[in-house]
Amino acid sequence: MTTPPVDDPETLRRILSQAEALFLDFDGPICSVFAGLPASIVVDQLCVVLADGGYGDPPPDIEKSSDPFDVLKYAATLGETEAEYVNAAFTAHEVEAIATAEPTPGAHDLMHAWSQTGRPLAIVSNNSTVAIETYLDLHELRPYVTYVSARTRPEPALLKPDPYLLNRAMTALGVPSEAVAFVGDSVTDVEAAHAVRCMSVGYANKPGKVDLLSSAGVDVIASQMGSLLGRAHPG
Repeated sequence: MTTPPVDDPETLRRILSQAEALFLDFDGPICSVFAGLPASIVVDQLCVVLADGGYGDPPPDIEKSSDPFDVLKYAATLGETEAEYVNAAFTAHEVEAIATAEPTPGAHDLMHAWSQTGRPLAIVSNNSTVAIETYLDLHELRPYVTYVSARTRPEPALLKPDPYLLNRAMTALGVPSEAVAFVGDSVTDVEAAHAVRCMSVGYANKPGKVDLLSSAGVDVIASQMGSLLGRAHPG
């Protein structure tokens, strides 16, 4: 495995200066959604939603998961109605979590700085659109975001690593994939970037993420969002 450059100013400058649009994942690169409402608690609550709805207890691996998306994916295997039921509850918990979500250091400054270049910025996320828009309003970030491509339907198959959300954003902005720089913090983000052949920047803010993102084939890694500041000017 070849480790990509980490916090390398020249590589970051090259990628961001060449990009016609910047795409950001939401949970991680912009904020920690479940900082005040742990994701494991949301999993427990979604499992209760299924049980109370008469759908029985999920398998043990789902109940023990720390990722609410695992419950949504499981609900989708039960049927469309079950997926809609869990997605509605999940979205409500996401919106609740936004009140205590912790902004990622440097993220808001990056969004502001990018907007000053006149190029579009999109948020591309598996989180719900309504939760993301709630966050943008809470922190007065709407003017800096051109487009939000996120979860609007209870269809896990359309979420990353599937390229659907990235393609939707590129189509909306009229930007070709080779001119997009996508910042994400997960393997699924890198896989989605590969699927559309756009440039990928891995945000590795936790131990082990450099190795994970490197193994996924990310183009460059930033250990903090502040590493991207000052690298965004075109030319």
